[in-house]
Amino acid sequence: MEKFILDNGLTVLVEEMPSLRSVSIGAWVKAGSMLETPGENGLSHFMEHMAFKGTRKRTARQIAEEMDCIGGQLNAATSKLCTNYYAKVIDEDLPLAADILSDIVCDPALDEKELDKERGVVLEEIAMVEDTPEEVVFDVLAEAVFGEQSLGQSILGPADRIAAYTAEDLRAFRRRHYGPKNAVVAMAGNVTAGRARELAEQYFGAWQGAEGEEYPDAQAIPAPRKLARDKDTEQVHLCLSFRSHEMGSELVYPTAVLNNILGGGMSSRLFQRIREELGMAYSVYSGPSSYPHCGEFTIYAATSPRHCKTVLEQINLEISKLMEGGITQKEFQMSKAQLKGSFILGLESAYSRMSALGHNQILLNRVIPPEETIAAIEKVTMDDAMDAAKRILTGPRAYAVVGRKAEKYLSAIG
Repeated sequence: MEKFILDNGLTVLVEEMPSLRSVSIGAWVKAGSMLETPGENGLSHFMEHMAFKGTRKRTARQIAEEMDCIGGQLNAATSKLCTNYYAKVIDEDLPLAADILSDIVCDPALDEKELDKERGVVLEEIAMVEDTPEEVVFDVLAEAVFGEQSLGQSILGPADRIAAYTAEDLRAFRRRHYGPKNAVVAMAGNVTAGRARELAEQYFGAWQGAEGEEYPDAQAIPAPRKLARDKDTEQVHLCLSFRSHEMGSELVYPTAVLNNILGGGMSSRLFQRIREELGMAYSVYSGPSSYPHCGEFTIYAATSPRHCKTVLEQINLEISKLMEGGITQKEFQMSKAQLKGSFILGLESAYSRMSALGHNQILLNRVIPPEETIAAIEKVTMDDAMDAAKRILTGPRAYAVVGRKAEKYLSAIG
């Protein structure tokens, strides 16, 4: 892996994988819902959409046709922390991919007519999410955990704000967040460092813009809440959240080991008990999320109304059994093997390598070598995993429930 910085301040990372015939290239901008004020909620995601609706030298149709003509893939995603634009192509088409990617990231047209059309698309996406209770319950949970802080906002934003945003709102948002010093470009696959530098300088070297902003000092609210959203669904969707470590913490590895044991996979305690033994849920899992200054550990389950109380009881029972009886040597070793195996398998994908490079650099301001990750996983002890359990699972809890007459299920929580 090589890293260099262009004269305009853009950080570029490249990892050569000469055995491949493909290259993945991505651009990350530190612009996500955590950096939005309440009056801007949804602008990061809206900007992601508008990047594909034409630039000063390409129409939306030309962007799509040029990528389809080479059999490549072009896409983007917005999170609470950043926006990522990326392309996957065969190695000989990397110059065109870099050209298109730089065009949509650095020079979108933000045409009013296209904005009005894409506004409808974003509103349909919001409606689609509203029809997906598993998505809704996590938005409700964010509100329960973080309240009115930006981490409590949805990524898509409220429909009424999306309906009112103008092209100038997007331009103002870009002026604050879009610029080479607030972005990272990463490439991985069959490309040399020298070629990557040439392409980065050619297509991104003239980019100018914002230096960006620091993430707000968000924390879970002192008194976690229990919130419900009434929706006409066949199942009850429930989440409970515990406080966890901040992004970049060394506790990420013990927490990951704990997660695999409790609810991170098919062999986990929650999956085996609630789905396999009791047959009371199709989907049940746990997972950690880390942000600047804070984090959370979440358990999710979807079950029928008649089983909701029992599922909650079983989740609490499995937590109690873990705290009182500890973890076994077998599940500890299995969890570490799962983490190590999935990580190493991911190293063989150009897209995974590119994605890891970009995410680590934009969020942690450094690249984590694979050897460091493997060593950190192997270093975790059973005591470390239990310390993570004690630190996380004995702390304050927030709850979110979505379903018919959802309020009544809060009483089962106590």
